[in-house]
Amino acid sequence: MSDPFVSRVGGILSADIAVPEHERVMHFYSRVLSTGEHPLWREDLMNNRGTPIIGVGASSVEYADLPLQWMPHIQVADVAASVARALELNGRELMHGKDESGNSQWAVLLDPNGAAFGIIPVVAAQALPQTEGVEADDAEARVGCIAWLDLTVADASASRDFYHQVVGWTVQDVEMEDASEHYADYNMLGADGNPAAGVCHARGTNLGLPPVWMIYLPVGDLAESLRRVREEGGKVIKSATGADGSYAYAVIQDPVGATLALAPG
Repeated sequence: MSDPFVSRVGGILSADIAVPEHERVMHFYSRVLSTGEHPLWREDLMNNRGTPIIGVGASSVEYADLPLQWMPHIQVADVAASVARALELNGRELMHGKDESGNSQWAVLLDPNGAAFGIIPVVAAQALPQTEGVEADDAEARVGCIAWLDLTVADASASRDFYHQVVGWTVQDVEMEDASEHYADYNMLGADGNPAAGVCHARGTNLGLPPVWMIYLPVGDLAESLRRVREEGGKVIKSATGADGSYAYAVIQDPVGATLALAPG
């Protein structure tokens, strides 16, 4: 796998969510994510190198305005400028962290469709998890991370333009076909030119998905993870299999209703 921990405008390093029934939800994720002979995630939801990529917090008065969605943290060049641009484009500001001098440190925003996301300054390369010296075929090279991120909405073109202006992503068309009609979904590219996320129309294979940022988390044994999803009170919303019958990915709902996707590690 390529290194997912990259310092770049538009890069996604982490995600979090605030939930009711916190203890139950933590148990759900610790069971669902920790499958396989060499689990990619620990029971405390850090990855197998002890890095906190995802976080599950308890609902509280402080987080009362946050929707029940997994919120990716996206690196931007200037947090204050991104917040201002989002508001100009009919987005909303939910939280805005500033230092004692009033300088923006981070923010949580809603896009015009109601999808929540966080923005943070570009993370210094030396602060990222180090992967040098780890052999690609070593089990330890397979780590818990956000393997992909996409958003499915009715008007993907409008969302594409919103995130291009707010985050700084550039765009690559992805040709699609539905009922013999051709159209384009979009790869959103980070500052290094590599895909960071997808913005998709709610049609074809994406029909019926909620208009939220869907984080894809890799697991060691996807079939076993899906068995545990059902066992622990979640639901499998949609799944896809490859030619050999093995799972390619699955969209799931946790016990309190938040959605995300799982993929093979």
